[in-house]
Amino acid sequence: MIEIIGPLVHAGEATRIGADTQPASLQKQLIERLQQAILGGRLPPGSLLPSSRLLAAEMGVSRNTVVIAYEHLAAVGYVFADQKGTRVSPLSSSTSRDDEPTACATAPEVAYAARVGQFAATRTHADNTFPLTPGTPALDRFPLTAWRRALERSMEHALPVALGYGEPTGEPALRDAIAAHLRMARGVRCEGAQVVITEGAQEALNLCVRLFTNPGDIAWVEDPGYRGAKAAFNLGDLRTLPVPVDAEGMAARSDAWLTQPPKLIYTSPAHQYPTGAVLSVARRLALIAQARRSGAWLIEDDYDGEFRHTGEPIASMQGLVDDAPVLYVGSFSKTMFPALRIGFVVLPRAIAGHTAVALQEMLRGGHRLEQLALARFIGSGEFGRHLGRMRRLYRERQQALRDALAQYFARAQVLGGDCGMHLTLRLPPGLNDRSLVARALAEGLNPRALSSFALQPDASTNGLVIGYGNTPAERLAPAIQTLAALAREMDGKGAQAKGALKARPKQPH
Repeated sequence: MIEIIGPLVHAGEATRIGADTQPASLQKQLIERLQQAILGGRLPPGSLLPSSRLLAAEMGVSRNTVVIAYEHLAAVGYVFADQKGTRVSPLSSSTSRDDEPTACATAPEVAYAARVGQFAATRTHADNTFPLTPGTPALDRFPLTAWRRALERSMEHALPVALGYGEPTGEPALRDAIAAHLRMARGVRCEGAQVVITEGAQEALNLCVRLFTNPGDIAWVEDPGYRGAKAAFNLGDLRTLPVPVDAEGMAARSDAWLTQPPKLIYTSPAHQYPTGAVLSVARRLALIAQARRSGAWLIEDDYDGEFRHTGEPIASMQGLVDDAPVLYVGSFSKTMFPALRIGFVVLPRAIAGHTAVALQEMLRGGHRLEQLALARFIGSGEFGRHLGRMRRLYRERQQALRDALAQYFARAQVLGGDCGMHLTLRLPPGLNDRSLVARALAEGLNPRALSSFALQPDASTNGLVIGYGNTPAERLAPAIQTLAALAREMDGKGAQAKGALKARPKQPH
């Protein structure tokens, strides 16, 4: 049998030959050797294995080791016992005998779901702490002491119960806290029972797709727009219609309601991402009215709505009229920090009860301590004070970015700025935004290409989405100067800039 399965390595032998690690137990080694011999065809189906006493003597182990190994192999179906002893089971994966000709095995081609091919690589895994990264808040300004206090108090009052599964739709305390905040700050008409807690805004979008669409339904999405919405629609096997965006936000053609009627419409009315446009009241009301007539649902993503920099905050579309067909989506990734992974969707009051059973089966309660801590953080007023500090900080940083763009990109058009943590810079058609972004990343900067947000890229979607949330004001001008030098070099107009670029050190991380 040794010539078939090979000898076992004893602990003393491993030490003698200078092995770095001790071998597995003799019992585990024997099980693995026998499994390999069976799967490799060296012990073909029907083979009679030696008795436990004979194999123990041959391998130099105790009989109990062999008995346990045989029992394990029998439990998982490698061997079976009959009147004559222990035999190898017939396995469909067993190879043929060594003396039989075998064909060269080739791995079958993997059949992926059709939706997998719909995804295109539009982002890199660059360090999101690099300057100019859009969508990343000022993490170094987050009030960790207050957050730690909220976590500790939640643990004091909730443990050990909070270690178990929670309500699938989220902790009631957090749902009530979110509803109260949305009513006051965003004009949303809701109660806690309408709020469903999700793992970030992306899961909230996925949930809307699962609840309100079937494969093949049509979904409208802003173009250029949030890539997560497109991903959610792809996962739901929906047919996505790109709808252009202008200065008043989403601009749907009137005939599209007849020729390509939607089941879902994704829009970010308070601060369109990435152009920064605000959806006008006339278009909001028209969307609501048309959605009601055609049985469609509007997904209102309140992207950066908390960070309004000019005038009064813009109220939600959901709160414009009673029982609007609006699914209001938000998260705490920008207002708190991305790793928190807490988002939510506010369901209309008329359907919250009808979806209760489905939500109970589709969701599982989790992150209970973080949810309870966030409820406490909001209720104590810390959340509101943090938002106020961040609004002031982002206004300062945006002004520093505007000054730098005016100096180094004087003739380029700048979009947005009324809300949020980014500005969008339009580039001339001859300057490829994706190539410029790749060059910038090599210099330690991380803006995003505007064209990567478009389903149908054209000259109007050639530009840069430049974040300032995570970049101190004093670092913005040097970063924009670097971008401008790269742009001149690519445009073939900056021979002197090219020489200076080689000598310039990378931006500090």
